Amino acid sequence: LEIAPTGMGVKTWLPFPALLLAALAPGLLPGAVGFTPSLDSDFTFTLPAGQKECFYQPMPLKASLEIEYQVLDGAGLDIDFHLVSPEGKTLVFEQRKSDGVHTVETEVGDYMFCFDNTFSTISEKVIFFELILDNMGEQAQEQEDWKKYITGTDMLDMKLEDILESIDSIKSRLSKSGHIQTLLRAFEARDRNIQESNFDRVNFWSMVNLVVMVVVSAVQVYMLKSLFEDKRKSRT
Repeated sequence: LEIAPTGMGVKTWLPFPALLLAALAPGLLPGAVGFTPSLDSDFTFTLPAGQKECFYQPMPLKASLEIEYQVLDGAGLDIDFHLVSPEGKTLVFEQRKSDGVHTVETEVGDYMFCFDNTFSTISEKVIFFELILDNMGEQAQEQEDWKKYITGTDMLDMKLEDILESIDSIKSRLSKSGHIQTLLRAFEARDRNIQESNFDRVNFWSMVNLVVMVVVSAVQVYMLKSLFEDKRKSRT
């Protein structure tokens, strides 16, 4: 997946409700990508050094938008993050953070959240983020769809409301389980990157110490040998 730069950074459009629905036409939004519809979606991307990338998420009134992000790899494991409302008001602004979780009650419009790596001149960052959208106004419509296909509920021991409540409970628990598994995978990826970085550092400094020890040993042998050499010149 390639994202073309637009201006100072990169802008990515997240169509309603969220994540990878379809790529927008280049004439409408250059360098934009879309996302598939899901109320719980995650995305991992690489942010080059000195770059800034922004995403846009359309939201309805009185819904809930939760954004969780983590820096999985890169020097310092830090990034600048800010969240902006449809009116242009800054809701969240964080500097040099490795992770964060933010939840807002939304208004109608497009919310913008950006990851800024312009403070880094060398190191790129691998960033994972997840969007969780609640109260999107789809539950009532789903219940109406159920009522179209269920008849004779008076003859059943369980009422329709009980069935819907059980299904909603199962759906909520499955969604929570998937969310936890996604976070665990993100933590695992970050910990693995840290361990690999530490492993490379240990190997590097071990080689440096080995080279120093060899040089010191050679110098010591030379100096000891020079102490026992007879420097007096013989006369004939």
